[in-house]
Amino acid sequence: MELKTSVQVVDYNPAWPAIFEVEQKVLQQTIPNFIAIEHIGSTAVLHQRAKPVIDIMASITHLQDTPLHTLKGLGYTLIETDMSNRLFFRKHDANKQVFQLHIVEHSTWHEHKERLMRDYLRSHPEAVREYGKLKDQLAIQYVHDSIAYTKAKTTFIQNIMDQIQDERRLPRINVWED
Repeated sequence: MELKTSVQVVDYNPAWPAIFEVEQKVLQQTIPNFIAIEHIGSTAVLHQRAKPVIDIMASITHLQDTPLHTLKGLGYTLIETDMSNRLFFRKHDANKQVFQLHIVEHSTWHEHKERLMRDYLRSHPEAVREYGKLKDQLAIQYVHDSIAYTKAKTTFIQNIMDQIQDERRLPRINVWED
């Protein structure tokens, strides 16, 4: 499980999409067996307050085909988590930008909650405002405990995921399950 870190929520930075695109190109050029690479998380949503961390999701045919040595050479460190069916990496680049890379099998690509949540927020500006307010409150409450901060967002995220699943006539899922 990853270590607790401090929580800092900042205003949306219009440079975040371009920062992602640069890293996406590096990953595409270096790891040709990635099938898809997308910007996920709050930094991928216009006007969303967020921790200044660029979350990336990439898909691959089989997780065991992930080139661990190549990712290490790009500065990514594998982080052990409780997430099943996914590999999670973190990178701090020379500009002190933090990237988190989630690698999943392509057969599960369309069902990942991070992608669904991003798309929902992109089309619901009122939810972006509400989520930003919640993040601000929780960042103050859990300033030194990023794990508690993340868990405290569960009810908000679960409500959105329930709406998404209901709209798609799919069974509801627990947001903590992968």
